[in-house]
Amino acid sequence: MNKNLPAVFVILATFFMISFITNILGPIFPELIKSFAIGMTLAGFFPFAFFAAYGVMSIPAGLLAQRMGEKFVMLLAFGIAMVGALLFAFWPTFELAMIALFLVGSAMAYMQVAINPMLRRAGGSEHFAVLSVVAQLLFGAGATLSPIVYVNLAEWSQQPSSILNSLVPQHMSWLSMYWLFAALCLVMFIWGGMTRFQSCRHPEDDAKTCSLAESMALFKNKVVIKYFFAIAAYVALEQGIANSISIFMLQVHEMDTQQVGASVVSKFWLMLTVGCAVGLVMMKLFDVRKVLAWFCIGAGVSLGGAIFGSAAIALWAFPVAGFFLSIMWSALFSLALNSFSNGHSAIAGILCTGIVGGAIISPLIGLLVQVSGSLQLGLLVLFLPLGYMLRVAYSSNPIVNNHTIRFFEKKSAEQEA
Repeated sequence: MNKNLPAVFVILATFFMISFITNILGPIFPELIKSFAIGMTLAGFFPFAFFAAYGVMSIPAGLLAQRMGEKFVMLLAFGIAMVGALLFAFWPTFELAMIALFLVGSAMAYMQVAINPMLRRAGGSEHFAVLSVVAQLLFGAGATLSPIVYVNLAEWSQQPSSILNSLVPQHMSWLSMYWLFAALCLVMFIWGGMTRFQSCRHPEDDAKTCSLAESMALFKNKVVIKYFFAIAAYVALEQGIANSISIFMLQVHEMDTQQVGASVVSKFWLMLTVGCAVGLVMMKLFDVRKVLAWFCIGAGVSLGGAIFGSAAIALWAFPVAGFFLSIMWSALFSLALNSFSNGHSAIAGILCTGIVGGAIISPLIGLLVQVSGSLQLGLLVLFLPLGYMLRVAYSSNPIVNNHTIRFFEKKSAEQEA
C-alpha cells in the first residue's frame, strides 16, 4: 500500500491537538472553581460535560464516517471544536461553559473515531503499529505542553500590550487558552481541507460497514462489556488523577496552582509519554497481561504515596503514577481486539464510547469530598478502576497473544540440541 505522507502528518498533528485541548482541564480546574465561585462537586460537571460527549457521539461518529468518509468527520470535528472554544471565550458563564465543553468533547470524539483508520490507510497497514506509537508520543507531547503554554499565555494575556488583554477578563486569564484553541482549530481545518486523502483509501475497507443496530448489539457480548468497562476505568483513573493534581497541591499542600500545580500536571503527562517508550520494550519481552498487571500495581503504590505522602513525595509521586498509566490504554485496547477474530472496527467504536468514564469520576470525587470533607479520602475512589483493570489483566484470554522475544526459550532449545 502506497504511503500518503502529507496525510500522515495531518493525522499525527491531530493526535497532538486532541491531547493539547483535552488535557487543559486539569491545570485550569482550580481556576474554574475560583472564577465561577463553585465547589468541587459542581466543578466536576465541567469534565463531565466534556467526556459525556464521548458516550453520546462515538458510535454516531463511526456511522457518519462510513457514510461521508473520515476526512469529512475530521474537518467537521475541527469546525465544531472551534465553535465550542469561541462560545466559551465570548460568553464565559457556567451554563454556556457546559454547552461549550460538550461541543468540544463531541469534536474530540469525532476525531478519535476518524483518525485511527485514516492513519492505518495513509501510512500503510504494515506500518500502523509504529505510527500508532508515534501518535501516542505526540499525544503525550500535547498533554505535556498544554499546562506550560497555559501558564505563559495566561501571564501574557494580562499585559497591557497583549492582543488578548481586551478579550480576556482579568479574573479569567485561563480563557486565553480557548482563544488559542479556536485559532489552532482553524489552522487544522484549513490544513486538513487542503490535504488529499483519497489516495490512501483501500477498496476493501469501504465494503466493511456496520449498522447502528449491529453496533448496539455488541453491548450484549460479555467480553466486549468487560473491555468497555476496562477502557472506562482507565479514562476515569487517568482523568481523575490529572484533574485532581492542581487542586490537591493547593488544598492539601497550599502550593500555587499555576506555578506548582500546572508544572506537576505537565510532568505527569511527560512521564506518561516516557512510560510509553519503556512499556513498548517490556511488551516485546513479556506477555502484555503481565506488563499490565505490573503497571497497575506500580500505579497503585505511587498513587497511594501521592495522596498520603508529604508535599515533597506528592511532587514526584503524581508524575510516577503517570509513568505507570502509560501502557494501560494500549494494553487494554490490544487485548480487547485480540479477543475477537472479526468486527474490529465496530468493537473499537464501542471501546471509544468507554471514554465516557472520564465524565463520571470528577463529579464522584467532588461528591465524596463534600461528604467526607477530605480530598485525600475522596481520591481513594480512584483505586476502584485501578483494581478492575488489575482484575482484567489476570482474567483476559485473548485469541492472539502479543509477539515477544523469547530469549530464554531460544537459549534452552539450543542447549537441548
